[in-house]
Formats: sequence, C-alpha cells, structure tokens
Amino acid sequence: MKILVLEPYYGGSHKTFLDGLQAHLPYDFILLTLPAGRWKWRMRLAAPFFADRVIAQHKGIKFDAVFCSSFVDVAALRSLLPAPVSQLPFYTYFHENQFAYPLRKEDERDLHFGLTNLTTVLASDKVAFSTGYNMQTFLQGVERVLKMCPDMKLAGVMEKIAARSSILNPGIDFSNIDRAVETRRKRSSSPVIVWNHRWEHDKKPEYFFDTLFELDARGLDFRLIILGQSFREKPLIFSAAQEKIGHRILHCGFVESRKAYAELLASGDIVVSTAKHEFYGISVIEAVRAGCVPLLPNALSYPELFDPQYLYEPGELFATLKEILADPAKIDRAGTKGLTERFSWPNLRNRYIAWFSGSPDRQ
Repeated sequence: MKILVLEPYYGGSHKTFLDGLQAHLPYDFILLTLPAGRWKWRMRLAAPFFADRVIAQHKGIKFDAVFCSSFVDVAALRSLLPAPVSQLPFYTYFHENQFAYPLRKEDERDLHFGLTNLTTVLASDKVAFSTGYNMQTFLQGVERVLKMCPDMKLAGVMEKIAARSSILNPGIDFSNIDRAVETRRKRSSSPVIVWNHRWEHDKKPEYFFDTLFELDARGLDFRLIILGQSFREKPLIFSAAQEKIGHRILHCGFVESRKAYAELLASGDIVVSTAKHEFYGISVIEAVRAGCVPLLPNALSYPELFDPQYLYEPGELFATLKEILADPAKIDRAGTKGLTERFSWPNLRNRYIAWFSGSPDRQ
C-alpha cells in the first residue's frame, strides 16, 4: 500500500507521529511536507501548494490513498487535484481542532478555520481524532457555529461526521525512556516533581508555581525538574520561580537530546499538569512511563488517559500535593509503566492498520 502523506506542519508532535507511522506500519509512505510554523498561512494555502507539487513531482506514480493532517483544507485539495488522485481514499488525522485550540489573549477566534476543519471532515473518507475530548470539542464547535448561521441548515451533518470518524491515540515510542529507566542514576532523597510542558499560559504555570511557593513556605521537602519548550515571550512566573525556589530546582530548561530528556524524566517521582488546554497529553504519558506518578486535572483529555485516583478537582492541587509530599513512601513508582502500555506503537499498530485497510464510508 503506497500512501501519499501531506503535512504542512512538519515539526514537534506532528513529525514524531509520522516518524512512528513509518516505523511501525507496513506501508510505503511518501511525504510532502512544510516546516512547522505560520499555521494560519498553512491552513489557507497548503491545499493549492501541495496540489501543484503532486501534479508536478508525482505525475504517473500510483498511490493507494492520501493521508493529511487537519492543517490541510481537504475539500479544496480534492477540487484542485486531477483524477485519479482526487478519487483516491482521503484519510485525515486531527491532532487538534480549531474550534477548541487556545488563543493568545489579543486574538479573536476566526471561525473560518473551524469551518475549514468541518469541510475537511466532510471531504475526507475517514477521519481520526487523537482523543475523545478532541472529537467532542470539535462536534460542540460545529453545533455552535452552525447555530450562528442565519439561513442555511446542513441536514444530517452530525451523522455524516460520525459515520467517518474514529478515535485513535497517537502512538508513542518509549524506547529512550525504557532505556533511561533501566540505567537510572541514584535517586534524590527528596521527592522530585516534574513539569515538562510548553512554557505558555494555556498550561497555567502560574497555578503550578504558586502552589509550589506555598509548599516551600510550609517547609515541605521536594525537588523540582522543569522541562518543556520555551519561546521568546514566556510567562514571567518562570523567572520568579528561579528566584523564589531556586534551591529546590535540579534542572530548568528545554533539553534537545531525547536521551537526556528521558534521563531527567526517570529522575522524577511526580508529574503535575495544571493545563487548561490539552488535546492529548504526550508529555505526561512519557513522564509516567519513566516512573512518575501523574497528578492531573479531572478535565480535558486526562480522564480518558488515567484513572480517577490520579486526577484532582479545581482548587485541590495544593492539598493533594501536600498529602503526597508529607508521606513520600506512598509514591508508587513501580506500577507506572503499566499505565502507559496501551499508548505504545506496538499496542496501537493493529488499530492503525485496520483504519487504513478498512473500506471508506463516504456519504
């Protein structure tokens, strides 16, 4: 099976996902990509850009299917491609959806991007969402925006979406993490809390660090590893944390090496999320695989990933962390690997094969 892959945002989790597909599925993937960045331009112009490249560079090559991320306007793409490519099965994967993607404070949501996601689903033969939460927020966004339309109703649109939609978690390659766990250095005598998320406001770092400031003021013993990607403009709370609880910090900053990243995760005991946005949660799953016990909001995608014992309600983070730190002997690191096995590529491989191999159900 020869699959043409069109990815206009080839970086980060999108690239890692495609690397996993190529490594674990028995198909021949031919990639056309653009670097990650300028996502609005990607959504507007990736379709004609890729249509031109397919026509110019791949004329005469016989493909069996086309696979796109949700940054491709599939409705526009199919209209621009000649037969027989336009008549092939089109599969689209939603890492995120534009009805629920977090905005910068100064932005106003442009509903046209969400509507592009909608027409992409309707023009695709099959669609997969990374989690049920991702799909649910997409469906809610569709219902909300269609109610705003004054004089056009799309009969049966929700049924059409449901008929071609599935939930497929992105597979994760745990090999680096498993090696790091096997060769783990001597552990800290104090419980180690891990933050391994983007340094942006949608991850609510203020809530996380304010909680740690209070724990520090109360004299509870802990150490801290701060990971994750930072950008030119980052929340001021990260600088404040280095000033206020610098004596607790074992590491602070992004790590380029996957090996070094895995080793730092394997040095942790607890991974905390305070996110107000999360379509999946790869960073948390990786930390749990490395031996960290998760402590996560009972919201977003997290209830799909972990049992209620690992979730906290609004306002409960301080009390929950305080209880754990007061009796660190109760931290059960031994069982964490089993919590993540279902997210591994070997475990998910056959589900992806079935998704690609099954007959398209277009309406």
